[in-house]
Amino acid sequence: MMNESTPRYVEARDLKTWIHDEAELALLDVREHGQFGENHLFFAVPLPYSELELHIARLVPRTGTRMAIYGDARTESAVLAAARVLHGLGYSQVHVLRGGIEAWAEAGYATFAGVNLPSKTFGEIAEHVYHTPSVSAGKLHEMLNDASENLIVLDGRPVAEYRKMNIPGAICCPNGELALRIGELAPDPRTKIVINCAGRTRSIIGAQTLINLGIPNEVYALENGTQGWYLADLPLEHQSGRVYPAQVPAHGLDALRERAGRLRDKFALPVVDAAQVRAWLADASRNVFLCDVRTEEEHQQGDLPALAQHTPGGQLIQATDQYIGVRKARIVLCDTDGIRAPVVASWLKQLGWDVSLLADPQELGELPTGAAPAPALAHTREVPAEQLAAFVAAHPDAAILDARPSARFRQASLRGAAWTIRPTLPRQLAGRPAGPVLLLGDSRARLGLLAHDLEQAGRRDIHLCVLDDAALRASGLPLADNADLPDEACIDYLFFVHDRHDGNKEAARKYLEWETNLVSQIDEQERRTFSVGA
Repeated sequence: MMNESTPRYVEARDLKTWIHDEAELALLDVREHGQFGENHLFFAVPLPYSELELHIARLVPRTGTRMAIYGDARTESAVLAAARVLHGLGYSQVHVLRGGIEAWAEAGYATFAGVNLPSKTFGEIAEHVYHTPSVSAGKLHEMLNDASENLIVLDGRPVAEYRKMNIPGAICCPNGELALRIGELAPDPRTKIVINCAGRTRSIIGAQTLINLGIPNEVYALENGTQGWYLADLPLEHQSGRVYPAQVPAHGLDALRERAGRLRDKFALPVVDAAQVRAWLADASRNVFLCDVRTEEEHQQGDLPALAQHTPGGQLIQATDQYIGVRKARIVLCDTDGIRAPVVASWLKQLGWDVSLLADPQELGELPTGAAPAPALAHTREVPAEQLAAFVAAHPDAAILDARPSARFRQASLRGAAWTIRPTLPRQLAGRPAGPVLLLGDSRARLGLLAHDLEQAGRRDIHLCVLDDAALRASGLPLADNADLPDEACIDYLFFVHDRHDGNKEAARKYLEWETNLVSQIDEQERRTFSVGA
């Protein structure tokens, strides 16, 4: 068994074998989001060390799960610290990739930039296999301006993402809701339907979902989504509020269930009862992920077991690695209508997952969530945001560390504050006198992890203050502009993803080129993970 000072290592070639064998594996990249996005293993799940304890129980429920974690040469100390944390939480099979991602590359294996790699690669394969019809931005613009066209544009992204920018006139209907709500949105079978997202994957999957369901309408994916629209010099709308109808008439649900049932049968999706799921949950040898694929509003009603995590259906397909941290684990989907879950399951099965449908979720009963407890703090006190100015005045020698996202720190911080994140914290305080430390941030949970690390390092005068940008300004304390914080220091921020939405056309072009080239970069073992088509 690994002790705190002696990690258990795995060689790159052995890890490659683990990834493709039949046993479960949690493959975790514990670097920060910006570092992960630069290059990572194809099937790696991002779990930054800065928030490890906050998500590990959700992503890897079973402490006996075979686990491999890694970073790079710059982050070796953080990787070893993460291994110690996991060991302390009871995870008994933690392995560190010897030599990190550099050793992986030296062994001849590819690394990848970006996020949600398996899902986005799968989308490109699905378009090729299904021959999903598409329409260019220019053609769609012509259609929207042709009064004779019977046309509707549906945005398959979550509402918050849709509101950032959308095709003019488009209605938001996340992909996971299409099977339930398309009849209300396009009751006329002669209406042409165009599905879009920000790039490619959700446009393709959304359009092909409707085609697989067998609706009579012509259906198209918008080629390259809102990015393609923007690159064609066409205007986007912002802060739109057109959203799918909240209610679906009860008299139409049976027909929708029949349609979803045909899809369920086509993909041979198993249906299990509550007794079977309880038996699976009691089996310590395998992980089970119980997922509620409905909307956030429905999930908040609390009418399904508390153990079920909210995984909106479209996003569960698009970003499976944000919800499921163990390869080869069981996934059990539930809803309350029998319409949405089969559609989501049909895609997860093609993505290579062992997925089932729960027939009677209400009968499962209450089950423990298993969340990791917050660390106990003995030498940390909380400073209310409204008392921040008084605290700073009373402690002029305090080291002020700002743990808010780096993008917001760049805009403004307290004068004299330094930006921090968990991997850099030990280095920032090394050699400084053991005086008071003030931690600022917008997450009590993440600040608690920083405070715990400081206490473990021997600090005894720690203060934390949870505040947002408005509270920072309201403090009346002098602020500083930190625009000179270099990009390479902002390890929490993935410029590769975000710049394409910030008016940078070259970034958008490079992103689309990256997405369309994903299939050519994977090897045959990675390709065989997917099984596209019934």
